[in-house]
Amino acid sequence: MRLLAGMAMVAQAVSALLAGAPLAAVLFQSLSIGLGLLLLAGLWTPVAGTLVAAEALWNFFSSGQPWCWIMLATLGAALALIGPGAWSIDACLFGWRRLEIRDRKSQDSPPVE
Repeated sequence: MRLLAGMAMVAQAVSALLAGAPLAAVLFQSLSIGLGLLLLAGLWTPVAGTLVAAEALWNFFSSGQPWCWIMLATLGAALALIGPGAWSIDACLFGWRRLEIRDRKSQDSPPVE
């Protein structure tokens, strides 16, 4: 899922840049390429997924092709919620966290006699 969203962001931005966009659109498409590369690498996935969802919603309301942007917004939001996966830079840097839940002991309350 992360690879699909990343490739879609990069491909869309490169095709828009090759079409000859004005300067403001070039900056916006550069952001798209950067976010796509972050998703492809799996680096800062919750942040990148949130920004992909926000950018896709912006494009949904400001341009055509609504279904493409709805798909990218949904993928970005899902990636922000579920995380990068096992094969990512985030997993190598931060790894899985193990939570240990201890049993409640009688130390918390006085013994009943």
